Amino acid sequence: MAKDQNLLEDEPEIIYIPDDDGNEEEFEVIMKFEVDGSEAKYMMVVPMEDTEDDTDEVYAFRYEEDGDDLKLYIIEDENEWQIVEETFNTLVAELDGE
Repeated sequence: MAKDQNLLEDEPEIIYIPDDDGNEEEFEVIMKFEVDGSEAKYMMVVPMEDTEDDTDEVYAFRYEEDGDDLKLYIIEDENEWQIVEETFNTLVAELDGE
């Protein structure tokens, strides 16, 4: 059973987010985390579709899960964004150090 869980962890989590025109775009969830001292949950996603740019686009959202429903919220508060960015950078640095 644990072996199956490891296999599932290796599979990318894909979500679909509508763009401004209502077209659903495919994104891979690269990280989920909570910030210390907060009940808010965050996820970092990258577009699955190849872009012409060589830039690595990473998007951050606050999210809530209600059963099978996933609600994403844009991070508009500058203080909240700084906390999320700092947490993400710290987690990435820890992963790179392993």
